[in-house]
Amino acid sequence: MIGSTAPRVTVLVPCRNEERFITACVESILDNDYPKNRLEILVIDGMSHDETRTIVSRYATRHSLIRLLDNVKRTTPCGLNVGIAEATGDIVVRMDAHSAYPKNYISGLVDWLSKSAADNVGGVCMTLPADDSPMAQAIARGLSHPFGVGTSYFRIGTSKPRWVDTVFGGCYRKDVFDRIGLFDEQLVRNQDDEFNHRLIARGGRILLVPEVVSYYYPRRSLGQLWRMYYQYGYFKPLVAWKVGRIGTVRQLVPIVCLALLVGLSIAAIGSHTSRFVLLMLVAVYLLADFAVSFAVGLSGGFRCAGWMLLVFPALHVSYGVGYLRGMFDFWIRGKQNSMATNSIPLSR
Repeated sequence: MIGSTAPRVTVLVPCRNEERFITACVESILDNDYPKNRLEILVIDGMSHDETRTIVSRYATRHSLIRLLDNVKRTTPCGLNVGIAEATGDIVVRMDAHSAYPKNYISGLVDWLSKSAADNVGGVCMTLPADDSPMAQAIARGLSHPFGVGTSYFRIGTSKPRWVDTVFGGCYRKDVFDRIGLFDEQLVRNQDDEFNHRLIARGGRILLVPEVVSYYYPRRSLGQLWRMYYQYGYFKPLVAWKVGRIGTVRQLVPIVCLALLVGLSIAAIGSHTSRFVLLMLVAVYLLADFAVSFAVGLSGGFRCAGWMLLVFPALHVSYGVGYLRGMFDFWIRGKQNSMATNSIPLSR
């Protein structure tokens, strides 16, 4: 695809307080090999209070294809919808500000979208440490291992193209948004899950391709990781309520295990059998945590392996606790009927 024969592409970069990562992100997008005369980059900022807006404004001054848009509601789905409304491209590519992209990222996704029957195409997301600390290395490894994220193929990788239920980011035909609507603004997290479910339910298809790769920089502390996965878990029941069914099995494993542990802990007060089963389950989990942490983490040193012992429980427990709270809020209290998304900023 060269010059005027290439489809016009709009890149959407929703962000908020991303001064540490936005430069690398924008530079990698500008460095892509897609024809610049067929490309626009919309950075939709959630009213950042750091240097993000200043940095993006400087790029917009130097490059006419870059525009800075305001997202006054501050959440990711609201930002995406602002960008879609302003997009002039035939194809829309969502790109995360916490990531960097190789030269062929846009052209690779657009090529697969053009030659396949897919409505949304994504690539493999390789997780890299946010810094050089053992904790950041442990978090990156935990988010790339099946013990941490299950069968999320866009995170753990795939050797061949495959039809999936969701992808990282995504490269969409613009008319998809005319057919099935925009992103649900109630979903501070997991808005892509709900949107992609709607897409599939209406006959659309989502393709994951292994040769297109992005590089994602996750949170660098256990506290930040806990908050992020708590939010992922919290909004899953709302997604289930909206689409009318529970998601994939991998999404239920942490909540089922946590509920089982809570139930057994209560039953163990008056039952030796329940106490024995509880101890056995805890022992099996800790043994698995120890084995995987040291098998995966030792190449990064003993401190990295040690932090991994905490990363996996942080992922599983925060997600499970968030899911339980979400079930209570959305299924029992009916909170989905009165949510105000502009009061729930995306935490960093």
